[in-house]
Amino acid sequence: MTKANILLVDDRDENLIALEAALTSLDQNLVRANSGEEALKHLLGTDFAVILLDVVMPGMDGFETAAHIKQRDKTKDVPIIFLTAQEIDRHQVFRGYASRAVDFLLKPFDPWVLRSKVEVFVELHQLKSQMREQARALQRDLGQETGEPGRVLAEQLSQRSRQVQSDLAELRDHVMTHYQDTDQPLVEGVRRMDSSVSRLSTLVDTVHGPA
Repeated sequence: MTKANILLVDDRDENLIALEAALTSLDQNLVRANSGEEALKHLLGTDFAVILLDVVMPGMDGFETAAHIKQRDKTKDVPIIFLTAQEIDRHQVFRGYASRAVDFLLKPFDPWVLRSKVEVFVELHQLKSQMREQARALQRDLGQETGEPGRVLAEQLSQRSRQVQSDLAELRDHVMTHYQDTDQPLVEGVRRMDSSVSRLSTLVDTVHGPA
């Protein structure tokens, strides 16, 4: 499976090193940015599974950076986890969630908690990528094959759909077990993905008929 990209944004190198140390075991592509401006440049040409974004930075702070990210169609759905070294007040919480961030973590963060949250978003991203590939395959091959080749194609697409549904079911069970009472954004994200995968599976079965 293709590795996911994770964007780490902090103006202090020691904080980026700490983030990398916590996330290295996930074996994904970790991309550094030392400012909001640099983060936006990375986002122009790279698809990211999740962004870890420092709140307090010189120049463009985390809230402003997040606002720019969410204004772009290409990046508006990328999950953002804010990182802050200070207790946040209600105004900051409002600014964070107004920019559609999914979470706040205080520094020094618990590496296990950070890794667990990021891992869920990576898995969601990879499932979404599989779903897109399946949709593209369906669109590309629709109507091109009939008879036996068409039957084989239908079976292959159905198998892909079942595998994605199985993977998502495992992820959903994990999230519901560990985060249902503490992390509603994660729960809602999994529920939305579950609905999307179900719609795609129905489309495959409807177009090609039972295998």
